[in-house]
Amino acid sequence: MPQHSRPQGFARADRVGEQIRRDVAMLIRDRVKDPRVGMITVLDVEVSKDFAHAKVWFDALQADQGLEAQEALNHAAGFLRRELGHLLKLRMTPALHFFYDDTQSRGNALSALISKAIASDRHADEEDAATEIDDVDGVASTKGAAES
Repeated sequence: MPQHSRPQGFARADRVGEQIRRDVAMLIRDRVKDPRVGMITVLDVEVSKDFAHAKVWFDALQADQGLEAQEALNHAAGFLRRELGHLLKLRMTPALHFFYDDTQSRGNALSALISKAIASDRHADEEDAATEIDDVDGVASTKGAAES
């Protein structure tokens, strides 16, 4: 008998969570008509050990609509649970709880700030390199300028 690194129940919860992720994404895309939802990506689903609850994390294409989409999805959670029950072969369909995950949006904003800071530093370094001190006169001169 092969040894498993994780308890069998944990692996099943992962498999069920992945199936719920795919099915919920399809249901939101095809069946939810609320304009507040817009374009979202279902990132992850965490199912409780007893399969009674599922936390669904998503990201919105437009970051400013994330919290509105969360409210709309939690409002549609009962409908989505019923539709999900028709697709899954489980004794009990978990209650769905939606959470907006803005990690990627914040990461992109942070990357943009870092890129801007690097570009600013490079520009400052280029200006410093273009200005040199003339040792003889002690006068600052710019490269390429006519020498006296």
